[in-house]
Amino acid sequence: MSEYDHYTPRAFSPPDPEAADERRAIKSAVKSEGVQVANDHLRSFIERIERLEEDKKTIADDIKDVYGEAKATGFDTRILRKVIAIRKQDASARAEQEAVLDSYLAALGMIESDGGEA
Repeated sequence: MSEYDHYTPRAFSPPDPEAADERRAIKSAVKSEGVQVANDHLRSFIERIERLEEDKKTIADDIKDVYGEAKATGFDTRILRKVIAIRKQDASARAEQEAVLDSYLAALGMIESDGGEA
């Protein structure tokens, strides 16, 4: 005897007309004043986010332009990005990262362990 032997299929029943009427009543209730206020509130959030996304794109374009100017002046933009990333860190995190980097470089023989270059 398999695990499905006890299963007996149910007969298909057509949709209940009273249930359809109830669904229509619920849909019309969605148009009520309270729901309209919620819809307006939702629309407000969406529009604010869209405006901020536009502002973010504008700022990103401005930053790209500044990097372009710096490159045209002769600066290495990869290094500029690293400098900006380093400046975002607090001093203790930066010192820890530099110490770990120095230990890795010393382990690979790329610098002397006392801090001088190999």
